[in-house]
This record gives sequence, structure tokens and C-alpha cells, in this order.
Amino acid sequence: MLRRMLGPMGALACALFIAAPAAAQQGTVTLVTNFVAGGPSDLMSRLMAPELSAALGVPVVVKNSVGAAGTIGAAEVARARPDGTTLLLSPIGAMAVQPHFRADLPYRPADFAPVCQVADTPVVIMAAPEGPVRTVADILSRARETRGAFNFASTGPGSLPHISTVALARAAGVEMTHVPFRGNAEAVTALLRGDVGMFADQPGTIRANNLRPVAVFARERSAEFPGTPTLRELGHDLSYSIWSGIWAPAGTPEPLLQRLEAACERALRHPAVIEGFQRLATPIVHRDRAAFAAFWQAELEKFRGIVQAAGIRPGD
Repeated sequence: MLRRMLGPMGALACALFIAAPAAAQQGTVTLVTNFVAGGPSDLMSRLMAPELSAALGVPVVVKNSVGAAGTIGAAEVARARPDGTTLLLSPIGAMAVQPHFRADLPYRPADFAPVCQVADTPVVIMAAPEGPVRTVADILSRARETRGAFNFASTGPGSLPHISTVALARAAGVEMTHVPFRGNAEAVTALLRGDVGMFADQPGTIRANNLRPVAVFARERSAEFPGTPTLRELGHDLSYSIWSGIWAPAGTPEPLLQRLEAACERALRHPAVIEGFQRLATPIVHRDRAAFAAFWQAELEKFRGIVQAAGIRPGD
């Protein structure tokens, strides 16, 4: 049974599995997602959970622990027992930006063990379909005309929607008013109501809510929106993407991390997951534990420099 479940990992993996703590072999694995139901992180988690369950041989349930730009859910996993029964699926903000953004953060990168990267997608500026904003020039002119009273949404201070928009405002020499929300759905609602003039998020948000793409924070145009210019084309050399990954608490035994890593890879290869991510307009980008750990470290250093150089603070 174990050999069939683990497949090509063979006899060594079976021995590791047998040596793992009983808590990882029985009961339920909780996959914490740190944003609200219906948002990109939640949907990715729910697509992956059944296939992770099949690979691990135990139920995998998704739990939404939301608030504080994803840091509440991340802190919950950092405090969890390192027995393989609590995992975190998080986008970049809580894991690579917040450690340099909040002095009072209730966790450190060292509190986590990377398992795998699952996705990477560019940040896209979007606006209401019937609203007045159609171009970046519209955004910047309104920001100048209103002297900082032009509102933009984010999924919380220190999130990529926040950081990327502040970077644009500073590059263009304008001021805007930051309106943070608990998650993607609330930000979109505010955008459609006209409470905010723009929101920068993953491309799937545009498709799901029939929003207008305005510009892409990338070096090349998005395949999803080939008619939408990049910020670089518009004179602002700004490039940001929202990547997501899975982590376990630090101290999780090596045999469990190996099982989790293999389960992640298997899940991302499943046709149902591939199709689901395509519907979300979220490209699957898989990195194994070693590659993801190196990538994450590089991103931590990158955003240390970005946050410090821009002087971005929670109140911006």
C-alpha cells in the first residue's frame, strides 16, 4: 500500500514514511490559506487539497485564517506543531515582504520550512469596467488633480497590491490614498462600487469579475491580456509578480518534508489541478524544496532592498 502510494520514491521513501511520527499518518492535514474564501490563494488551496490528500493518504482540509495582509494565517502555522499536520499556502506578501515591513511581526522566516512553490503570476492594474479609469495616464492625472485623494485598494499593508502601487505612485511623483481590505473579494467589491479607483492583483481577478486590465507590472505583456501595456512600456521600469508556495512549521522532520514535497509535485501534475489553475489564469510554477528555499531567500533579500529604498511604511 505504502509503496503504491509513494510510487517512484521506492523502498527508501517507504522506510522514511514508516519512521515518520504517527500524527502525520493518521487524522487530518490542515492547509491554512491566509486570505478570504473565493480569492486566488483560497481557490488554489481548494484545487490542490484533494490531490494532496490522495498523495498523502489522509484528508486535507482548507482553513481560512485571514487578516493583517496574510500574517495572521502565517503566524498560526509558525506556532503549529511540526508534525506534518498543519501547512500554509501563502502568496509572497506575508512571507517575503512583511518580514521587512513590520517590526512587530509575530514570526520570522526561520519559523518555516519550505515545501514547494506552486505558482507565479504578474501583478496587473485593474479598474471597474464602467468606471473612468482606462489607462495609467488616467490614474496619474486623477491622482494629481485630487492631490492625493485618489483611492487605491490592496489586500493589506505590505501585500504586493500595496507595494506595487506605492512604487508606481513614487515613480510617477504622485500621491494616492491607500485603502486596505482583508482580501481580494472585498477589494473588488470596493472597486465595483467606485470607492476606489484601481486595484493591482493577479490576472484571474480580472477574468472572475469582468474587470478592465489597465497595465501589467512585468517586462513582457501578459498572454492573458496581450493588448494591455506593461509599466515598462509606459516609462516606469517596475516589475512585480505574486508567487505562492507551501510551507510547514520549522522543525518538521525530514521524512515528513520529503513526503510533503512529493505530494506537492504530484498534485501540481494532476489534470484537474492544471485545468483549475488555467481557469484562474494562474500559471503553475513548481519548485522543489531546495529550489524554492533558494528562490525564497533571494526574494527576501530583494524585498528588503525595495522596502528600505522606497521607505515604504505601513501607513503609506
